Amino acid sequence: MESTTRDFYEALADHYHLIFEDWDKSIGRQAAILNPLLHSVLPRTPLKILDCACGIGTQAIGFAQAGHDVVASDLSPAAVARARREAEARGVSISFAVADMTSLAEIKESGFDAVAALDNALPHLAPAQLKQAVQAMATKFRPGGVLLASIRDYDQLIVERPAVQGPVFYGAAGNRRIVHQVWDWLAEDHYTVHLYITLETDGGWRSHHFASQYRCVLRGELTAAFESAGFAQIRWLMPEESDFYQPLVMATKL
Repeated sequence: MESTTRDFYEALADHYHLIFEDWDKSIGRQAAILNPLLHSVLPRTPLKILDCACGIGTQAIGFAQAGHDVVASDLSPAAVARARREAEARGVSISFAVADMTSLAEIKESGFDAVAALDNALPHLAPAQLKQAVQAMATKFRPGGVLLASIRDYDQLIVERPAVQGPVFYGAAGNRRIVHQVWDWLAEDHYTVHLYITLETDGGWRSHHFASQYRCVLRGELTAAFESAGFAQIRWLMPEESDFYQPLVMATKL
């Protein structure tokens, strides 16, 4: 994965929670959606789960709080360090590693019941890298394990080509923040996200800027990558069906 992607998350790690109105509530809300989905196809508990794009721990912590055996990794050392601190602060046990999802070479364990790659992590990858990542994930499963991923609805976004996401306003007077994104379209299926987090401080408003490139990964491309890596029973769940904030895809390793 490109070093610029790592740099984006390195810079964002200390601020990532600010994109949520209440990060702890988001952890709980996402866990209340994702854990039942996994249990619908993997009824035993606890599950052995690898979150290979863990960021600062939004989903990994929720999985661990539900009692699962969780290994979590990310490309960004700063994000992994932050996730480790957040897990310790909440009293949950998670094994962390810094690892690039295109190889997962640092993850020595295998035999996972589920592997997760959420929060639009896969669209950072070029087509060849995406296939490498899915193949790497495929090596980590026990037979019958489930891959769970989420991406933006690029089938729609590539048509709309939006220039702005947000703004959203959080907090109360004296402690407010504004979160918005500006999208610069570089080509038909590539764009740069400029994420702005603007905070109200005693000295006035202060804005933080973070930028990274993404690619419009269509559902057909991701489905084909899963099929070529030996996954079956591929199922897409749109937000109106799942209540998750992005389209979700589940696939079973043969």
